[in-house]
Order: sequence, then structure tokens, then C-alpha cells
Amino acid sequence: MVKIKDIAARCKVSVATVSKALNGSSEISKKTTDKIVKTASEMGYIANSNARSLKTNRSYNLGLLYVDPSQSGLEHEYFSTILNSIKAEAEHFGFDVTFISNKIGGKTNSYLTHARYRGCDGVVVVSADFKDPEIIELVESNMPTVTIDHVFNNRTSIMSDNNRGLGEIVKYIYEKGHRKIAFIYGEDTTVTQQRVASFHQACESLNLEIPEAYIKQAYYHIPKYSGIATRELLALDDRPTCIIFPDDYSYMGGLTEIEKHGLKIPEDISVVGYDGIYLSRILRPMLTTYVQDSKEIGKTSVLKLIEMIENPKTFMAQQVFINGHLQEGQTVKQI
Repeated sequence: MVKIKDIAARCKVSVATVSKALNGSSEISKKTTDKIVKTASEMGYIANSNARSLKTNRSYNLGLLYVDPSQSGLEHEYFSTILNSIKAEAEHFGFDVTFISNKIGGKTNSYLTHARYRGCDGVVVVSADFKDPEIIELVESNMPTVTIDHVFNNRTSIMSDNNRGLGEIVKYIYEKGHRKIAFIYGEDTTVTQQRVASFHQACESLNLEIPEAYIKQAYYHIPKYSGIATRELLALDDRPTCIIFPDDYSYMGGLTEIEKHGLKIPEDISVVGYDGIYLSRILRPMLTTYVQDSKEIGKTSVLKLIEMIENPKTFMAQQVFINGHLQEGQTVKQI
């Protein structure tokens, strides 16, 4: 096993200099630090995490809490991109990542208990029922936490700008000549509430009156329910000319139902998705959708969590909005 003294001998510096360089001390010049870090990497040096923990009083382990009601797990592209981004950014700063659960080995514990048991320095809550008392207990504890797409009072959150996203979608559809716009939304979450409110705000700003029959509830990432909602919309005597779906994957249920009715996209009916996953770009016609910057969301959540861990006395809670962009596919007809 490679030791610090071996690196010191190779670089012709003292053991103390190597130790300081590997711990990012400002006492060592950038040139020397870069040389030592590169040499350590080439020699296959692995830091002793136990020794580092004793010295810094940290575990260098971040908890990652991901509860997925749809049971799509890590196969869902939007969340998998966020999770991969979190992992990559954490590793870049020398942190490990541990999934936090409240059920381990058949025993039930709180999320906070598990995070403490694993010695986490902090936790990123990616997806969860934010009304769950266990989530509230975790966020309101002294454990540093960052939430994604949910705001707790005096806590840091990383937000996809849903208000801007729905606003851009509605404006784009309107400029294409559509006035009969339907919206299928997901289950009741903070994100859903933001999107529904933003949809109505955007329509009101354009003096669009949307019938209640055009607003349907489904579930995120479950095509079956978006298919049912689409069927109900297509059965209306005065059906919409464009349907906004809760996410790109759920749109597949709507697509199936549209094809069952013998209709073509966008000739007979226009559609728009949300998320901007890879699937949206390989479908034909290419799906018009709002692309969320999931990679940046994951990266920023880690940066803010580490900042909170390293500067507990000066860090101030904040809401950080990550903008996406509209992907103009070929699924909205000009009328």
C-alpha cells in the first residue's frame, strides 16, 4: 500500500508538505500541490478515510435520499441524471455517497437515524413526500440538508424554474395559433402545485379562458394514467388542439391513445412534454418539450451542501433556481 512517505520520497519533499497538499492547505503552492496530487494518483495512493475523519471531524460521506412512488427507480432518466451528477460532483470533492432509507434489514428507522448511523456530513433530498413527518424531522434537525424542488422555511433548496418552464410552453403554443390548450398534471406535489399555478398564470396573461374539462390529473412517469386523461380529452365535443403532458415519459401513454383514435401528431392534434429526456429527441416526430438542466441541478445541490458543511457559521439558506430551455420539436402545429 502506498503511503504518504512514499509520495514524499518520489516528490523530494517532506511528509508534512505532502500531507498539507493532499488536504488542500493554502500553505503549499499550487505548482507543488498539483505535482503531489498527480504523483499520488499515479502511485495509486488512497487516503485513509478514518484518519481524515479523526482529523477533520467529518466522515466525507454525503447522504442521498431518493423516494420514488412510481417505482421507476434509477431507470428514470431525469432522476438518474441528477443522481449521477450528485455522485460525480461529490467524488470530485472527495466525498462518498450513501443512499439513505428508513427500512434497513427489515427494521424501520427514521431517515435522520439512518443518516446519523452512516455518519453522513449532510443529506441531499432528491425526491420524497415532503409532507412526511420523517422528512420534516430530517430537514429541521441539525443535519445539513439540501432539498430539490421543494422549499422548507429557512432551508436551502435547488429549484427547477417551473414557473418559467410552463410560461415558455404556453407562450410558444399560443404563438403557434392555439387557443384550446389542455394540461395534464401529475400527482399532488410542490412541483405540481407550481406548474398548475404557472399554467393558469400564463393563460391569464394571454387572456386565455381554459375550461375545467381541459385540466386533468394523472401521475408522473406512469404512461397509463396520462393515456386515460388523453382519452377523456379526445372524447370532448370541443376537444383541445394541444395537450401538455406532465413529463416526456408519461406522454407515451397519450401517444398510444392518440394513435388508437386514428389521429396523427401534429396534423390532427399537437402535444408538448416536460423534462427533455433523451427519449424526447429520438421520437418521430421529435417531441416539443421543456428541457430541465438535471445535471446542473445535481451539481449545484452538492456544491451548496458542501458549502453548508464547511461553513456552518456563515452559510445562509437560499433558494437557487436552475433554468432550462424550450426544445422546439415537431409536435406543435402552426394553425
